Amino acid sequence: MILEVKNLIKRYKEFLAVDNVSLSIKQGQIFGLLGPNGAGKTTTINTIIGLSKIDSGEIKVFGKDLWANEMEIKSQIGVVPQDVALFEDLSAYENITFFGRLYDLKGEKLKNSVKEALEFTGLWDRRKDYPKQYSGGMKRRLNIACAIVHKPKLIIMDEPTVGIDPQSRNHILNTVKKLNELGSTVIYTSHYMEEIEKICNIIVIMDKGKVIARGTKDELKALISTEDKVTMELSSINYTIVDTIKKIQGVKECVINENCIEIVSKKDSKNLGKIIDGIVNSGSDINKINVDKPTLEGVFLTLTGRKLRD
Repeated sequence: MILEVKNLIKRYKEFLAVDNVSLSIKQGQIFGLLGPNGAGKTTTINTIIGLSKIDSGEIKVFGKDLWANEMEIKSQIGVVPQDVALFEDLSAYENITFFGRLYDLKGEKLKNSVKEALEFTGLWDRRKDYPKQYSGGMKRRLNIACAIVHKPKLIIMDEPTVGIDPQSRNHILNTVKKLNELGSTVIYTSHYMEEIEKICNIIVIMDKGKVIARGTKDELKALISTEDKVTMELSSINYTIVDTIKKIQGVKECVINENCIEIVSKKDSKNLGKIIDGIVNSGSDINKINVDKPTLEGVFLTLTGRKLRD
């Protein structure tokens, strides 16, 4: 395991920010930590990288106790913080060089690593510019370059796409996938459902300081997927069609909604072909079919009773 967190508790005076959280992350994963603002994601990350002391629990990184091996472990971690952390009076090249020296890179190795980080994030042609000359998305990419200059085994990204344009967001998401392909394990926190679903192969959902669900996106969707729902727009609808469909094996409910019928079946009934045949044989044409799929948003709503960005 790259990371093992057991029974982590973190309080700020009377406020319980992280409530008995346990996580395990294998090498090579893109691990998504999903939850609304205030869910405890950043606090959890800050304890993992040693910025915040814990009240109780255990943290092992690379199989070693974090607090007993803090400097060794930190040298192999790259962190992209939620708030952009750059020196405004240093150029992009100088910013990355500074962070490279913090990780004890020197001489030709440092120069080569800085160039590779700039090229990887698409900033080499703007290396002499200062952060104030960068767009919000470019600053985020420079932040990533500073975090990966030493080629860390574990990269932690805490909401790296907040407040940037869609093009820059896509660039960062593609960067995450490339870093993973090159061998880095990535922890990616977000309150954007679509980002987590696009890039992460293991997902943990947090809310109010607790882990409320974990698994692949398909496993999480299966938590709420007990029924299949299909909506069909028909050329004509009558109750004979409804009665015909209700007799098909697996169908639990069939109702008329204006020029549509909504059909709910038991999960994995595999009866869509029979439903279509029943409608056609009843003399109606199907104009449109919509098969409702469970979503991570639906999982979150079901588990917490509220939407992710509420």
